[in-house]
Amino acid sequence: MLSIFKNKKDTILSKEGLGILVFENTSEVIQAEKTLKSNNVKIRVMGPPPGIQTGCDLVIEFELIKELNILRLLKKADISPQQIVPVTDPLLIPVDLFHVKNFGAFLMVRAANMKITIEIETQLIVNISGGGCPDVPYLACKMVGKTLAQAPDPLEIGHTLCGYALGLAFEEIKKQC
Repeated sequence: MLSIFKNKKDTILSKEGLGILVFENTSEVIQAEKTLKSNNVKIRVMGPPPGIQTGCDLVIEFELIKELNILRLLKKADISPQQIVPVTDPLLIPVDLFHVKNFGAFLMVRAANMKITIEIETQLIVNISGGGCPDVPYLACKMVGKTLAQAPDPLEIGHTLCGYALGLAFEEIKKQC
């Protein structure tokens, strides 16, 4: 059975047991993610696959066997996915949001359209880039020049899709270090 997750604690699925939840907008994805994770449901936020042309720029990947429980939890939180799609075709496989690039002394993680770069030895954030949302300059101002331990969590201070994507990149770069 081929695992599609790199992080052992997130390993839950083989490709044939996957489904994706498609939502109308990013805030619904964020609310659904918080609801499901707070109920210990193992999920992964991904980019939508090429075969999905509706909804927002994010989907939630889950184990199909847990669909009924997930739908109950989402209904209780007043969140409704636009579509629930079993992954039965290569064009329906979600796209990984993360890209990691090691430049020797520097490490960059991109999540969706946002990038964070640190100096590996000191874990100092040297650059935040990407996106076109109005809070990106604010996030960069608050984070660049601080270490990963000192920097605020973009998920706490950001207010847009770019802030959310930077928060995902921030979490991933901390895992990489």
